[in-house]
Amino acid sequence: MSLVRRITQLLAGLVLYGASMALMIESGLGLNPWDVFHQGLSDVTGISFGWIVLLVGIPVLLLWIPLRQRPGVGTVANLVIVGFSADAALALLPAGHAIPVRVGYLVGGILLNGFATGLYIGSRMGPGPRDGLMTGLDARFPRVSIRVIRTSIELLVLGAGFLLGGTVGVGTIAYALAIGPLVHLFLPKLTVPERGRVAHTGAVPAH
Repeated sequence: MSLVRRITQLLAGLVLYGASMALMIESGLGLNPWDVFHQGLSDVTGISFGWIVLLVGIPVLLLWIPLRQRPGVGTVANLVIVGFSADAALALLPAGHAIPVRVGYLVGGILLNGFATGLYIGSRMGPGPRDGLMTGLDARFPRVSIRVIRTSIELLVLGAGFLLGGTVGVGTIAYALAIGPLVHLFLPKLTVPERGRVAHTGAVPAH
């Protein structure tokens, strides 16, 4: 039963993560920091956005080595499912022309992103390449809150993406500041307990 829950939670989290990306894109109010970085690299190199997302994942995974992180099924699934989910959601979402609708898309996208992150990382089947940095750093520096670690990563990537010419909007800033606290809130509550342990938070302990 635990394995069934973990697989279901992983798949649901990845699908919802893609949907959260679509909501932010459709809002037109700014991309999340990683996508600002991807867009900037795409503009500079001339490589398509989708390929940049994939290629950036390779050096990010290499950074897992000194952090002693190991990829799992969820790491591979992340690369495959999220993109298809985002495309499907973009095809289904009505365009948000009115400002209230666009703001609703933005707020909903950010909240859903934090919840989805807690779902798929909490499944304990392996974080995505970029989230592995967060979980690895959290394990190496247990005295630092996960909200500080996640927010620091997002702000660093945002700065690099801005310098490369990526599009930054109010939604970008809101995401960068909100995602750390949201993951800090959702992850301990959504982590599947290890067999024989009670109320264990999994790979990332609650601080």
